[in-house]
Amino acid sequence: MSRRKPRARAPRKLPDPSTCMCGLAVPYDACCGRLHRGQSTAATPEQLMRSRFSAFAVQDEAYLLRSWHPTTRPPGIDFDPALRWRRLEILDSSGGSAFHTEGTVEFRAHWTRRGQPGALHENSRFLRAGAAWLYLEGNVSG
Repeated sequence: MSRRKPRARAPRKLPDPSTCMCGLAVPYDACCGRLHRGQSTAATPEQLMRSRFSAFAVQDEAYLLRSWHPTTRPPGIDFDPALRWRRLEILDSSGGSAFHTEGTVEFRAHWTRRGQPGALHENSRFLRAGAAWLYLEGNVSG
């Protein structure tokens, strides 16, 4: 696998910045946007999962790599220009409190590609590194 530097480009604009792509009824700037800009860190694995979904939606490669555990982090992310992340469903979560160092989040991420809908169902693992939660890995299911 070749190592490459993340592309330096502006993230994609949200279709409606008055609501966050992560599914919470909060404007993007006050929700995941503040994590993407580095003004705050995710307090729980679920909050990190939501912010990562939004980062995929706006193609914020720098945030995705920053929030990925260094032992499993890829050198870069190749976004599919035809793919649009549409909606996130949190199905379950475990661990992730102030007393935990690990947590999981099961989710379903809905997308469209060239007008055709689809979904990704994953159970993700997160580890705490100091005060920050990081994405470790995910198990995709049918």
